[in-house]
Amino acid sequence: MSDGKQVDPTKLSVEQLVKLLSAAYRERIDDAKVRQDLEAGAPTNSDGTINLAHYTAWQAKEMSRGD
Repeated sequence: MSDGKQVDPTKLSVEQLVKLLSAAYRERIDDAKVRQDLEAGAPTNSDGTINLAHYTAWQAKEMSRGD
């Protein structure tokens, strides 16, 4: 994300989401985990991109379920 390009947090590719999450958590996030979340029902936009807020809200809901 340090390449100077603007990123729209409401329209992220898997790769962009992984970079953002990795930077936020200061650890490597595996893109396979994000893809697994998407297959498990994590929300996506109609064009297949990911809204960061919706994805993190989905993660929080899933974590609270204890699964």
